[in-house]
Amino acid sequence: MDKLTAIIVRAAALVRAVAPQDVARRTKDDRSQVTAADEASEAAILEGLERLLPDVPVVSEEAAGKKGPPALDGSFILVDPLDGTREFLSGSDEFAVLLAIVTGGAPIAGIVAAPGRGELWRGVVGGVAERMRLCDDGVDRAQPIHARRWPQTGAVAMVSRSHYDPKTDGFLSRLGPVTSSSAGSAIKFCKIAEGAADVYPRLAPTSEWDVAAGHALVAAAGGIVTTPQGTALRFGRTADKFLIPEFIAWGDPAKAAAVLKEPV
Repeated sequence: MDKLTAIIVRAAALVRAVAPQDVARRTKDDRSQVTAADEASEAAILEGLERLLPDVPVVSEEAAGKKGPPALDGSFILVDPLDGTREFLSGSDEFAVLLAIVTGGAPIAGIVAAPGRGELWRGVVGGVAERMRLCDDGVDRAQPIHARRWPQTGAVAMVSRSHYDPKTDGFLSRLGPVTSSSAGSAIKFCKIAEGAADVYPRLAPTSEWDVAAGHALVAAAGGIVTTPQGTALRFGRTADKFLIPEFIAWGDPAKAAAVLKEPV
């Protein structure tokens, strides 16, 4: 994890060095934008992974549409070199660099770096979840983090800044009193993992590389990420073009179980 973290730290530094107002950009076929910062980050990550784990397949957002996906029968790596490009271009600090290791269709390790905030989170499922500060020459000492039990008062729901909809509002109404906090990118997962928020519903399609690192981080911190029906998410679904229809991240698995038992 330290070597993978070093790769992500370098990519984050490349993103942080780019001025959003001046960066070269283009529009992809799906009408989203990609910038020179995305491409520099991806190149640094892919080069680092080729040296560190040359035999492990890599699926990266910007490279995924350029060639057919590799065989994903065993372990593979999911990369989003700049999650939250829209926020990055707007001058917000809510963007991230993501990497996850997937084994048997499930994320087992994840790293989320937020260059604009100078923070990095990482976790290994069955191991530990940690938060670190990004420094000029790497990261500082890791601080363990844990998801929290659902509070009696003051529950917080992380919601997408750009994808909040009536379906999400209806789901949140089932949870009792809850305060919504909006944010961009995978930083929402990080707030669940560090115990600053309690639930993050995403009830619209998104891509596996947007979810896998945060999924692993939340699970490492004691939470869970499932479908709205409570079943496990599966990653490496090439036939579905790596799309995840919807999911909910929970800090407290007991609260998730209780909500699922309630009639809709």
